Amino acid sequence: MSGNILRTLADNARIRVQNSMKVVSPNEMANLAKKMDCDTGFPFEKALKAEGMSFICECKKASPSKGVIAPEFPYLQIAKEYEEAGAAAISVLTEPTKFLGEGRFLKEISENVSVPCLRKDFIVDEYMIYEAKTLGASAVLLIAALLNEEDLRRFVKITHGLGMTAFVETRTASEIDMAVRAGARVIGVNNRDLRDFSVDIRTCIMLRQHVPSDIVFVAESGISTREDIERLEKAGVDAVLIGETLMRASDRKKALAELRGSP
Repeated sequence: MSGNILRTLADNARIRVQNSMKVVSPNEMANLAKKMDCDTGFPFEKALKAEGMSFICECKKASPSKGVIAPEFPYLQIAKEYEEAGAAAISVLTEPTKFLGEGRFLKEISENVSVPCLRKDFIVDEYMIYEAKTLGASAVLLIAALLNEEDLRRFVKITHGLGMTAFVETRTASEIDMAVRAGARVIGVNNRDLRDFSVDIRTCIMLRQHVPSDIVFVAESGISTREDIERLEKAGVDAVLIGETLMRASDRKKALAELRGSP
């Protein structure tokens, strides 16, 4: 995903928000979210703090770099397979233009599995955070590269106030520092270079030292083998987010078991 595509996705998200506001006003959306249970105990971060490596497994139909990954996309079945195979959490793409996601995928999955769900999208407006709550999310992805520090801090505060976890995605030491200052309790490092699509899991290993030990540290992208998991465990990574590897597997439960090192 080039920087230009990242900006395009953000611009598309702003258009989506404007269209959504015509259907449900910002005040109405915020009120709907605040009326829901906000005393959740933060199940997403609690799940990632469990002993050993935690797995966030992704429901993703397509991506900008790979096109359509899953022509057949039985998202509920996929989510239930992840749950049965021991996923700590499920990441659900809701971005419609490049990832072919929909909000209803998140809503239906969150209503049918017991593990916490992450809304993975390009959050550019607080409206999308309130919307995530109404869709059943336990966490929202906030991409540091898309936000200034003031907005990131505000978005983290809103998210936590709704009983959801702000999962802040970073790529550099300075973005990690910004996320820490903004109050993030879960920080991810994306191993994919958004400029040229190259992936190197050494990126998160090198940046691990910049994240305080009391913050959950998540590695994202380029993780496909048990050997990768073992390297990340040695580096002190708490959790991994895995998408394409599992989405392309003919037997997702077996693939996740192998990644987890289960017999």
